[in-house]
Amino acid sequence: MGFNGDLYQESGADVVMTTTGDLVRYDSERERYGIGSTNQVLTVVGGLPAWANAGHVTQHRALEVACSDETTPITVADNKVKFRMPFAMTLSTGEAGVRGSLSTVGGTSGTTTIDITMNGASIFTTDLLTIDDGDSTSVGATTEPNTTTLALLDNSEIIVNVDAVSGSGAECGLKIQLIGTLT
Repeated sequence: MGFNGDLYQESGADVVMTTTGDLVRYDSERERYGIGSTNQVLTVVGGLPAWANAGHVTQHRALEVACSDETTPITVADNKVKFRMPFAMTLSTGEAGVRGSLSTVGGTSGTTTIDITMNGASIFTTDLLTIDDGDSTSVGATTEPNTTTLALLDNSEIIVNVDAVSGSGAECGLKIQLIGTLT
């Protein structure tokens, strides 16, 4: 005797299930819950399964790249690091999409200013990525980055340039984070 797929043999799933892909759900009694449509996912609403458009399900990713070692002070220079995007990504806007961090902070005055290019063109307009003196992160910086190129293409060349360092020039351990959804 084999299993016929009926998990509810006493009441008979065939009583409530009528179509391939049907589910059985329970509120006050077993009931048929029809299969969703293409591009829908099963979620929970009010304690019960519910179909919803998959558009609300996002694949957030963060790609963190080290642009220097942890002990050598960074200097103003182009091509601190060059890499290829391993996938297509749509960045979140502002500091939610592009961040920078330092293991050793800069001091005295000024900011650490970073430009990021994709295939030779900056992803920012007027306001680049900055880390204020005395801070270890760009989050909350006086000037938020103005990211205008949000679509990073699969296999595109990304280059990180350091345009300015603080007055002390003590910054070490620069990393950038690119945060967004897969496209």
